[in-house]
Amino acid sequence: MLNRRPIFNIEEINKIIRNRRSMFVAQFKENDPVEDSIISEMLENANWAPTHKLTEPWRFRVFTGNGLKTLADFQSGLYKKRSEKTGNFIEATYQKLKENPLKASHIIAIGMKKDPRANLPEMEEVAAVAMAVQNMYLTASAHGLAAYWGTGGPTFWPEAKPFFGLGEEDKLMGFFYVAKPVSDRWPEGRRKPISEKVSWIRE
Repeated sequence: MLNRRPIFNIEEINKIIRNRRSMFVAQFKENDPVEDSIISEMLENANWAPTHKLTEPWRFRVFTGNGLKTLADFQSGLYKKRSEKTGNFIEATYQKLKENPLKASHIIAIGMKKDPRANLPEMEEVAAVAMAVQNMYLTASAHGLAAYWGTGGPTFWPEAKPFFGLGEEDKLMGFFYVAKPVSDRWPEGRRKPISEKVSWIRE
């Protein structure tokens, strides 16, 4: 079924894309949570990312309230268990894993659920999830929120997958931290000219 083509405000689209920024834990306003309705809007926008064969591989697990402590305890405990086996335990890393989640309003664990029936290259599914996260990023920036996507903690620990509802063949792709910013100041963007990264072939 075809609908009438929507009319977009291209100036606003350019503005939000070019002014999306990452803001990190040090820039978070603590103990002032973001409304769940905004997080739901971010997730709904994530759900409209491009997806080959409509596999919709993104899976999200949202931690907020006491759930932040659940995540913090899990990842710090797993880090301690893993590192004590190898003798590489670092107290500062343990404390960071235990304390940083409590400074956010919401943390969204990002998963890629593999659909074996689709027989798609993994790269396509990873890219689809990344585009879903970009939609969340843009929505967060439009609301003036501080947010960033990180791949620290248990992202690459296979034994962490079940905690996030993922199977052995799936991927944990990191965590999207969201909070209100501690300041109204917005980070300045830095990009090299696009002309340095593009070749045009006309014949």
